[in-house]
Amino acid sequence: MGSDGESMSHAFDFAEATVKRLDPDRVEICWGSGGSPSPAAIYMGGWRNPWVKVAGPEQMGDGCITIDGLDPDVPAYFKLVAANGSCLVMAERRVRLEGAVNFRDIGGYPTTDGRFVRWGRVFRSDGLSRLKQKDVERLGRLGLSYVFDFRTPAEAAAAPNRLPETPPVKYIHLPVSHGEFDFVEALKRIKTGDTSWLTPDFMVDGYVANLEYYGKTWGRVVRHLAGETEGATVFHCTGGKDRTGTCAALILLALGVPEEKVIADHQLSNTYIAELLPQINEMIAACGVDPEAISPYLMAPRECILALIDRLNSQYGSAAAYLQAKAGVDEDILHGLKRNLLDPECP
Repeated sequence: MGSDGESMSHAFDFAEATVKRLDPDRVEICWGSGGSPSPAAIYMGGWRNPWVKVAGPEQMGDGCITIDGLDPDVPAYFKLVAANGSCLVMAERRVRLEGAVNFRDIGGYPTTDGRFVRWGRVFRSDGLSRLKQKDVERLGRLGLSYVFDFRTPAEAAAAPNRLPETPPVKYIHLPVSHGEFDFVEALKRIKTGDTSWLTPDFMVDGYVANLEYYGKTWGRVVRHLAGETEGATVFHCTGGKDRTGTCAALILLALGVPEEKVIADHQLSNTYIAELLPQINEMIAACGVDPEAISPYLMAPRECILALIDRLNSQYGSAAAYLQAKAGVDEDILHGLKRNLLDPECP
């Protein structure tokens, strides 16, 4: 995966494939170079719409093609089909919103058994309180039906979510906190110049605590995703990186996504949150605090996701075993999760 999160590479005929937004109604699809074969056809559609052919061999350029005339407010899913029938489904991972920077699809990742996580079914995000009306309408077009909010009561009260009214969205509040800490309390302490609590171990300890104390919370989300539900689901916290990152990692690992892909998905938060850092750093500096002193709290440190995966493997054996031991998830639920969220090689 490239640093912008739009690239997906799989062991198909296409050495590498990317989809990149050029304009609101136009994307560029590229499938590698250096002898990589061109697709025999490209289709557009998705899990809620039939696939429609948008390009054949006669339209293929030298490794790239531009698709225009797209609705900028509707996610576009593309299927590249090779001459031998193998295919690759791809889309923009990030849903671009004015009021949230870290809203993204967890679909498209390959699993160790040759399947892929379905696009358009499960999203992860930062807070949804600052969404503009156009953002809210766009989430409605995603078919968003369920929102799981991991923020503490203080966080949720200070910044209530803005959610679509059509279709109606079911809101499930599942607070997760690091001891007595939450973002609201942390911000108060930072503004007074108190950063003593932000030790190198603070963030790592938080990820481990997420596993040890909130198994039932993650189990609630997994059981929902394994059930008979319609529409898309998003889970989020304030930054969309730590509590949300824990939940995303557990789901992807339980589905069979390789650890390196899960780590890369976690690290995408740093790419997207970086857009806000100048504004945040200015605010922090105005309080007389060195922004560098709190940078780990604002980012998604790699050592945190590594510590989480290490704890899963060393203490439980796997994410699936953890979910069974700590989250009240059984084999039937794990099978249901895969049934609902995995596609075959060429859907």
